[in-house]
Amino acid sequence: MSPVAYYFLAFTAIFILMSWAIYLPYRVGQLYFLPVACMAIAAYFSGFAAQEWNWPFILILLVGISVGAFIAFIPSLAIGDAPCFSVVIVGLTFIFIVKTVIENWDVLGGTVGFFGIPPVEHLLPITYFLLIIVGFFIHRIDHSRLGRAAAVVFVDRDVAVSLGVNIKRLGMLFQVIAGAIGGMAGVLYAFLVGSLFPEFFAFSMIGTLMCMLFIGGHTNMWGVVVSAPILGGIPLLFPSSIASWRQAIYGILLVLILLLRPEGLITRKMLYRLSRKFFSAV
Repeated sequence: MSPVAYYFLAFTAIFILMSWAIYLPYRVGQLYFLPVACMAIAAYFSGFAAQEWNWPFILILLVGISVGAFIAFIPSLAIGDAPCFSVVIVGLTFIFIVKTVIENWDVLGGTVGFFGIPPVEHLLPITYFLLIIVGFFIHRIDHSRLGRAAAVVFVDRDVAVSLGVNIKRLGMLFQVIAGAIGGMAGVLYAFLVGSLFPEFFAFSMIGTLMCMLFIGGHTNMWGVVVSAPILGGIPLLFPSSIASWRQAIYGILLVLILLLRPEGLITRKMLYRLSRKFFSAV
């Protein structure tokens, strides 16, 4: 496999996982960016554990997922039912703190970067296997009582409370799951790329994920499956003269989508019509 194809597939999987981590808490109206911090912590932990302690990949993966979930759990006790603005501030603050710690910690490479992460055999198929598992899990949540409760919370919190929905527990659950997904993505990213730079886990990552979520469609999990390969592939598949403008391209596309098609490219109505046509044909 050519390096371009490898990195395109690798980054596509990582961006889909991270977009799902943002999508799930947004089901209850929370823009939750803490998974980016969980991703960074898990990624650097993975590189250090593999390089210094010679831990096997499966152990690092399990610990990375657990670390992501734990990091998300602690603040969720306070922001599980917090309004969107408060959740955004907490997420951005965590990212800033984690990035600053990494840049000032020489053992993690500081601003220069962390290199020499050993490769793992057949990692790309493993990554897509885990991606399918996570996708199936989120699909089950979307079509369960939790998903229906989240839909009510998103529309009207007062109605959700009157129906007996525990908004804080629901928000905490989605935030912890998002943190675990972020931890998984961080471990996979570290071994797929082999080197880490603190700038990758910064505000540009947030902007990219926001574009993927809202351009693809924030009302369902399938929108990012369409937008992630397209937007994530710009730096790899297009000439550098175009790729260098990717942030501007993302911004223009996001503004156009929000103005012309607020629900994104893939909407619930579109999926419903497609499913009806499919089952009627069968």
